[in-house]
Amino acid sequence: MDYETATLKESIREKARGLGFLDVGFASVKPQGAAMDHIRKMVAEGRHGEMGYIESGMNERENPAMLFPGARTIISAALPWPERQIPYDPRGTVSSHAVIPDYHKTVRDLLLELLEYISLQHDARVNGMVCVDSSPVLEKAWAEAAGIGKTGKNTLLIVPGGGSRIFLGELLLDIAIEPDEPLDWEPCGSCRACLESCPTGALIQAGMLDATRCISYLTIELKREFTGQEASMTEGWLYGCDRCTEVCPHNEVRPGSRRSVFTPIEPLVNLTARNAMELTGSGFRKLFAGTPGMRLGLRRLKRNARAVLGNEGKKRAQTDKS
Repeated sequence: MDYETATLKESIREKARGLGFLDVGFASVKPQGAAMDHIRKMVAEGRHGEMGYIESGMNERENPAMLFPGARTIISAALPWPERQIPYDPRGTVSSHAVIPDYHKTVRDLLLELLEYISLQHDARVNGMVCVDSSPVLEKAWAEAAGIGKTGKNTLLIVPGGGSRIFLGELLLDIAIEPDEPLDWEPCGSCRACLESCPTGALIQAGMLDATRCISYLTIELKREFTGQEASMTEGWLYGCDRCTEVCPHNEVRPGSRRSVFTPIEPLVNLTARNAMELTGSGFRKLFAGTPGMRLGLRRLKRNARAVLGNEGKKRAQTDKS
């Protein structure tokens, strides 16, 4: 195979890190059978809930060439998101990944800049396609194949020295670059912190998620109104959930040792359920414009806020009784 030189490969890696990526890796386009079996089993068992896009994108996940004809190399990139500055607040909390400018756009723009750099470094024409989260791509499988991390018991990719507070993005190229080797590394060992800290039991066993019990799924993906049980499961979360990342030992990084291109938006960091219930349409748009939470909409934000207030009231009543 006409692999590119190691010099090109390392210059791409250096450029990517200069752009703010924690790490990048290279993989050849080939079937990811184990990952496809895993996702098909999830769908067959109904653990994907009402996320119909998982079912509809099966063919593209299995064959990236359906997304980008001529794909020969997949560059997987991990971009860190900032650490939580305050602890979980039962009066209302937005996940750390959503109190920042929309990562979809940020990761996409950075990968487009990386693609432009590759085109300038390569003698022949280079065509590429950027995929970020919403594209039907086996992100974790390709990241593992590219050697930048391994999937942990919390079902999230863990990057050595960087943890699982990362956004993944992929750059599909029509040139062949020598692939990296997958890591020979077991990130979790006997640790069960994530499984034991999940308040809803969504992590039904190591590496297996029941999305229908996941707070992130309930508060972000679920479009209808909550059942009574679903509302009680959301605890104090207005958008997403950080429980399994907060307890992961790999995320215990020293202050200042992990640079992020994102700056948290203070009004979102401090948003409570009562604040959310007072928002108007224009107030919502002003607060969430350009952030991941914009996709939620005011109706579902208030649905989540009502659940938070209901849970807070139940806890207060139990305290009064005792």
